[in-house]
Amino acid sequence: MDVVYRRAVEPHRGHVLSAALDPAARAFLTALTGGAPARDDLWQAALTHGSLGEARDYQRLEFLGDRVLGLVIAEWLHEDAGASEGALSQRLNVLVSRETNAGVARALGIAPHIRLGKQARDDGAAGSDNILGDVIEAVIGALFVERGYDAARDFVRRAWAPPMAAGQRKHPKAALQEWAAGNRRKPPVYTLVAREGPDHAATFTVTVTVHGVGEASARGSSKQDAETSAARDFMDRFG
Repeated sequence: MDVVYRRAVEPHRGHVLSAALDPAARAFLTALTGGAPARDDLWQAALTHGSLGEARDYQRLEFLGDRVLGLVIAEWLHEDAGASEGALSQRLNVLVSRETNAGVARALGIAPHIRLGKQARDDGAAGSDNILGDVIEAVIGALFVERGYDAARDFVRRAWAPPMAAGQRKHPKAALQEWAAGNRRKPPVYTLVAREGPDHAATFTVTVTVHGVGEASARGSSKQDAETSAARDFMDRFG
């Protein structure tokens, strides 16, 4: 059944009275976060993509959640007293990458609850790493706003436990950078070859080149995803 969302008159800039959460979304968020949402407008925004054309979407909450996620992961990694600053930075880059965030969102089953415009949904935007990564960060932001840092921290520690347990795997771009330096090569150069499709479901093609060695190309739902895949492909071929 389609849900009709009616936008109320805005009392002041930055505040919108929105319709109640869909019952399925409310049940999902309650199970996901360990408590029922208290502010429907906040959580509605966290699940809303700009393609829906509503006054509020997830972008501001994603901005906040990105910073909270980084702090939680940094604090978590710092507990490893034997790790160097360089090793901590490399693991942090992996654990807060778009690729990892999207994987966490998929594992949690967020995709069916993302509110998208019809064309965006038809184009498969719910499966985009970029959008999934943004929404999981927006959920963290909403948790922080509604329940505070401790609740957001507990959520991140539960949700990111599998990638954290994966160990010391380096981010592909960091691994390629180190490989080039170790083999006395110039740093890798990333070139955006193509950008295709509408804004809400764009596809990027990137080529990475190491002078005197070779190149590899890959596609992704964001420039960062394409660069990561290209670096991984390069290491598979030449590393």
